[in-house]
Amino acid sequence: MAYSLEQKKELIARHTEEIIAEEDLEKLVARGKSVKHYIGFEISGEIHLGTGIAAMQKVKDVADAGFSPTIFLADWHTWINDKLGGDRNAIKQIANGYFKEGLSACFRLLGGNLEQLTFVLGSDLYHENDAYWETVIGIAKHTTLNRVKRSISILGREAKEEVDFAKLIYPVMQAADIFALDVDLAHAGMDQRKAHVIARDVAGKIGKEKPVALHHHLLLGLGKPPIWPLPADADRETVWESLKMSKSKPESAVFITDEPQTIRDKVMGAFCPPREVLFNPILDWAEHIIFPREEQGIVIKRKESHGGELALRNADELKEAYQNGALHPEDLKIFVADYLINFLAPLRDHFSSGAPKEMFEDLKRLIS
Repeated sequence: MAYSLEQKKELIARHTEEIIAEEDLEKLVARGKSVKHYIGFEISGEIHLGTGIAAMQKVKDVADAGFSPTIFLADWHTWINDKLGGDRNAIKQIANGYFKEGLSACFRLLGGNLEQLTFVLGSDLYHENDAYWETVIGIAKHTTLNRVKRSISILGREAKEEVDFAKLIYPVMQAADIFALDVDLAHAGMDQRKAHVIARDVAGKIGKEKPVALHHHLLLGLGKPPIWPLPADADRETVWESLKMSKSKPESAVFITDEPQTIRDKVMGAFCPPREVLFNPILDWAEHIIFPREEQGIVIKRKESHGGELALRNADELKEAYQNGALHPEDLKIFVADYLINFLAPLRDHFSSGAPKEMFEDLKRLIS
């Protein structure tokens, strides 16, 4: 499908939390030639909805807009962050096996063409690449230690946390990846914005072009906030990031190969207080997983005693119905569980036999 310049911009910007900076994005869209995109992932276990669906949906939007998407398999970053036992050979095996296969399958499920994707392994980018390591040092020379310490939140660490020195190199390497890949559009979840801001701030100082930064929404995990109701002075952005879907909290996430009963049990047990819209993961998933695929709206089937079928055109109508009590939490949960079970069926099938099954079993042996 051919898109106008305005449609391309809207496609890239939809369902995002932040673009730094929109005027720079307009210039990229108007440039009229291939624009390089990148998103990087640690190789840290099973792929969940946040990575496989929310992130890859934005990759598909970028591809549909005519940009050239690159998936960066960050094996060195995974090693630095102590994931998968710190076994570098195992990390590379899972990166080139299960993780690449899983992201490809998700992209295909979302309607993407695999020929549009380029995968790059960190080890391959860094090998005998003096220019990369020169860029790392160049960025480090223009970034203070205090700023790097504040930036380790991108690893899921706190600035005040005592960490090994390698973890302080991580944000600088992440910024260097952008320049080494000659990226025009750096893409990640909101939790990675500090690395992107470093890249933008130092670009001119090291003779590089400033990348546009695109940040997609972070899906909530299914758990309850540690303090509820939230205090009036709570930093909502910090609370949201602490509640994001995470592999380290498997009960709070749905993985792309979860069995139907597992999905149902997780969703039905989720935090979903009546009439509460803020920090409600079931509403969040409906808005950011379901509605982007159901642009004509949804129909929630209920017992007649619960009001019968409820047609909703968009996420705002869903929130309004939930907040005013017209939609009960149980009915919403049943709808979301059923939708996810059906939606993810092709991925369960894909990893149930052949080489994909072997890749998945390799991962399970490693993380068990």
